[in-house]
Amino acid sequence: MSEVSAVMSNFSFLSRVLEMLGPASGAGEDVYAWERLESELGFGFPEDYRKIIDSYAPVMLNHHLYLHHPATSRWNLGESIERSATAFSEVDWEDVGVEWDPRGALGLEKLEFGTPRGLVEIAGSDRSEVVFWAPSLDWPRGRIFCLWGMEGFYEYRFTFSEWLYRYLVGEDMIGPNSAAFYPGPVHFRRLPMSPEDKSVTWVGPDRGM
Repeated sequence: MSEVSAVMSNFSFLSRVLEMLGPASGAGEDVYAWERLESELGFGFPEDYRKIIDSYAPVMLNHHLYLHHPATSRWNLGESIERSATAFSEVDWEDVGVEWDPRGALGLEKLEFGTPRGLVEIAGSDRSEVVFWAPSLDWPRGRIFCLWGMEGFYEYRFTFSEWLYRYLVGEDMIGPNSAAFYPGPVHFRRLPMSPEDKSVTWVGPDRGM
């Protein structure tokens, strides 16, 4: 795919996601929070990912998928990435014996997490699904690798907006037979910002599904 085609495809899927999810309902844009996080990590996030996060996070989509935001005190993206990197770095992947891992694609002898040349958790679910982004591959859009439990990693050469669109329309986007399709509008649950904060739910625009 040419660079121009890639940009057009990315714009198309971002537009579809924003149309599917409806008016922005998240914490909003915070350029400084993104700049701080990107400076700490040593790489920048794709514009489509930042746009979706700023527009809707922190949120749970369709009863399962969590999206965190870099500017909030709870459900903070930076803290989530740090926790994930620590936890997954402690796993003995040779002992776990996953069916396939992305070391070959990344050019690494040992898996790294939360680093510019490794895997960075950008979303997760309550079904033990983890969505990683590999910033070093296919720059600037990166590449997505998904882990379901400890069965194995699955590679998706999509932008985040394309991956999310396909996830929400019910495609297998965490591995074989992983679809979690819910017909009708996308379901939102706002993640509480304090122990006293009540969870609020709503639905997006009609999708005709």
